[in-house]
Amino acid sequence: MRYSEAQLLGIVAQFLWPFLRIGALFVAMPLFSTHNVPVRVRALLAAAAAAAVAPTLPAAPAVEMFSLAGFLIGAQQVLIGTLLGFLVHLVFGAVVFGGQNIAYNMGLGFASMVDPQSGVQVPVVAQTYTIVCTLLFLSMDAHLLLIQIVAESFGAIPVGLPAPLSERLWPICMWSSRLFAAGVLLSLPVVTALLLINLGFGVASRAAPQLNIFSVGFPVSLLMGLLLIWIGLPGVLELFGNLLDEALRLLREWFT
Repeated sequence: MRYSEAQLLGIVAQFLWPFLRIGALFVAMPLFSTHNVPVRVRALLAAAAAAAVAPTLPAAPAVEMFSLAGFLIGAQQVLIGTLLGFLVHLVFGAVVFGGQNIAYNMGLGFASMVDPQSGVQVPVVAQTYTIVCTLLFLSMDAHLLLIQIVAESFGAIPVGLPAPLSERLWPICMWSSRLFAAGVLLSLPVVTALLLINLGFGVASRAAPQLNIFSVGFPVSLLMGLLLIWIGLPGVLELFGNLLDEALRLLREWFT
């Protein structure tokens, strides 16, 4: 059997374009984008998923891979995969934002550690929420749903130029405001309760000026904050699950 150069490049392109889109998803999606997952593992997972998806796709466009048009098609695939993972990252960003609000109000803003999702220093309360929500993310098989969505996205946005991306970018930008709204909603019960506790200590300090409010108020705020976090954890998980379900549903509407 003999293959011409054009045929070999067509076979490679049939695998390369899905690999770029799926690989960008593995780079951007939660859990797999952390430094704990080696680059080789991400590349092998993306290659395996692309090898499974490529035979079901129509023939690749007759475009040279190393031309300007080929570069634009490759950039387009990377952009689509990154958008899919970025939207789910916003859900985890809402959890981190809410955890930071709680930590700063209960006096644990100084206790920080590196967040594996973002690679920056975040309070331990936000890190605790992130770990618990990551376990819920895996138990919901959301990572498998993301892979399914990116595989189905080749039907709505096939490989080639031009593609209707502009009308899909604006809804993503508008939905990103949910990060701050969900973060405030997540932290509102604990922050409100801590505010009432601090108001009570303010009244007590006015009634008894000899009371050292700093030595008494900080331990009480810390203990009450931990207690409220434990009581409100089921509500946080329910809010995260609803927000993640909303994000996945919107991704299905936009990219499938």
